[in-house]
This record gives sequence, C-alpha cells and structure tokens, in this order.
Amino acid sequence: MQAIERFAQYLSKHGLKMTRERRALIDHVLSVRGHFDVDDLLGRLRKAGHGVSRATLYRNLPRLVDSGLIHKVEMARGQARYELMLGRHHHDHMICLGCGTILEFESPEVERIQEVVCRRKKFVMTGHSHQIRGYCESCASVGSSPGSAGRRR
Repeated sequence: MQAIERFAQYLSKHGLKMTRERRALIDHVLSVRGHFDVDDLLGRLRKAGHGVSRATLYRNLPRLVDSGLIHKVEMARGQARYELMLGRHHHDHMICLGCGTILEFESPEVERIQEVVCRRKKFVMTGHSHQIRGYCESCASVGSSPGSAGRRR
C-alpha cells in the first residue's frame, strides 16, 4: 500500500478526511530526505505555494506519527525533528546537544540487551526509542572539558 493510501485509511478510520492541506503535507513529507522540523516543512510548503498554517502542521504531524509513516525524534529543550519511516527499518539516534546533529546507528548488541532486560523483568516490549545525547566530534573538540562553555551553544 502506498503512503498516501495508508494515510487516507488512517484518517478515515479516525473520522477525518484527506484535505488539500493534508495531501500537500504528505506529498512534501514523502519528498524530504533526512530529519526535518516543523519550520523546515513549513518553509517547503510555503515555497511551493501551499497556504498551510503552522497549526495545521502541529495538528497533523502526530497523525503521521501515529499512522507509522514518520517517526518523531525528541531533541533537547522540547524541540522535535521527524523522519520518514516508509521503507526504512528500525534504528536509533545519537543527538548532539551542541549543534543538533542527529547520527543514526544500528546495534544488534543494544537490541539484544533490551530483550534480555525485558525478559528478566517480565516486561512485554512493543517498541522503543533509544537516544544517546552528547556531543559530536566537532562540538566536543570546541571545549577543553565536558562542562566548558564552548560546548553549550
């Protein structure tokens, strides 16, 4: 099933319609490569001549997340970025607190340890989001110590 059909089914299931604005949103989300935030998406939509409001994005991005088409990456200070998950497999993130870079990684060892911990605790995992926060190589080299002011941008 294609992404647009999948989102339309999700909307219908929740008593919503595929509006012109939602169609423009999904079209642009499908064209984005990498991680994006609300401002990136709003700029792309407006540049393409779509009169989509910021409120429309904030109402509909959670619907895209819930439908499984995109993933939300929580950043520092309450910010969020998103990424298209269509055709992609699970991965985790390292987030730089200095410049905001998001590095993706896969680790069979981390996945195995999570499963072992869940079994020990008799916990049924249905999913997870693993994020490591810290400083990328560039930001880490700016300061001479972990708490240096040069790293807190």
